[in-house]
Amino acid sequence: MKITVLGGCGAWPGVGQACSGYLVEHEGFRLLLDPGYATLPRLLERVGAEEIDAVLVSHGHPDHCADLNPLLRARALGAEPPVALPVYALPGAVDAVLALDRPGMLDDSYRLDEFAAGAGFEVGPFRVASWALPHFVPNAGVRVSAGGRSVAYTGDTGPSPDVVELARGADLFLAEATYPEEVPREDHAFLSSARQAGEHAERAGVGRLLLTHLWPATPPDAALTAARRTYAGPVSVATPTTTFDL
Repeated sequence: MKITVLGGCGAWPGVGQACSGYLVEHEGFRLLLDPGYATLPRLLERVGAEEIDAVLVSHGHPDHCADLNPLLRARALGAEPPVALPVYALPGAVDAVLALDRPGMLDDSYRLDEFAAGAGFEVGPFRVASWALPHFVPNAGVRVSAGGRSVAYTGDTGPSPDVVELARGADLFLAEATYPEEVPREDHAFLSSARQAGEHAERAGVGRLLLTHLWPATPPDAALTAARRTYAGPVSVATPTTTFDL
């Protein structure tokens, strides 16, 4: 099971960066997790659009799903369009993205499989478990497992005991860490800090912590320092092309 970071910026892509996007591979199956802003060019540096086997979206904010549109365009408008791409998302989460083109243009390029947060399901060789985690819009934290390995991903979330349950014993914990130390009051219920991500990782006993969704101006060292105050294991920041072979 291999995970490649396509981007890890929160809100909008910084210079030379991309927003949330992660390629998860196992036994030749390629799952794209959260195709946020500017992730498609990063993806195409590694594989063709037609080589993606499924997409899984944590929630409907565009920094997590906007590049679903150009991905589907690249598939639908190619010389030999591939089979419809399975897209797994919460109800209504990708409606706005799918509505960007003229009606019917992309209909044959995807198959929308909506799921309720809390549900479990299979995607190719992967087993997916999900949790409803607090955010400004409905958000599903997901745990993707295959071959005895697992990656846990929060999407974007405020404080919740379910974060620890999501991450418990995971080989890789991909945790939203928009702020290094403290989350502003107006965002406190809906976003997390690197320090909180470290606390969750320590309580969950994860193998490795990967901080993502940093505010574009946040120095990575500030996030790492904050997380290391509360988590004793290996920790890094999600940067494009970083790969983890579990």
